[in-house]
Amino acid sequence: MKCPYCGDIDSKVIDSRPTEDGEKIRRRRECLGCKKRFTTYEIVETVPLMVIKKDRSREAFDRQKLLNGMLRSCEKRPVSYEMLERAVDNIEQTLLNSYEREISSMRIGELAMQELKKIDEVAYVRFASVYRQFSDLNTFMQELKELLDTRAKGV
Repeated sequence: MKCPYCGDIDSKVIDSRPTEDGEKIRRRRECLGCKKRFTTYEIVETVPLMVIKKDRSREAFDRQKLLNGMLRSCEKRPVSYEMLERAVDNIEQTLLNSYEREISSMRIGELAMQELKKIDEVAYVRFASVYRQFSDLNTFMQELKELLDTRAKGV
């Protein structure tokens, strides 16, 4: 951190604490060159996630849109809103941890299906039927067979 008084780049942190709103870290520093003290604020840099859709267009990631899609697949199922919010949190954290700023809608759909499979198998099949756009009964039955095989193996 460059000293605002002498321009030296070496300083040491004397005190560090979060601001009242909890959004920033306030740091008291001392310049190792001139010994003067100054304050810096550190914030988390957020870069928006962009979703690449099937038609190759791009839009900002919208967690509410994902949550709404998962909610629709869970209608009349014993799945709480909190469970779905945690699932969306997991998906969003996975995407942020990947350090990719452009994510395909296919990847998001796969992550949503993984989360729904853990929560409720019926909701998973509902979501998969829309997401994978089953063209006929055979592809739908294939997905059900894979689900049953996975369950039988205890995975």
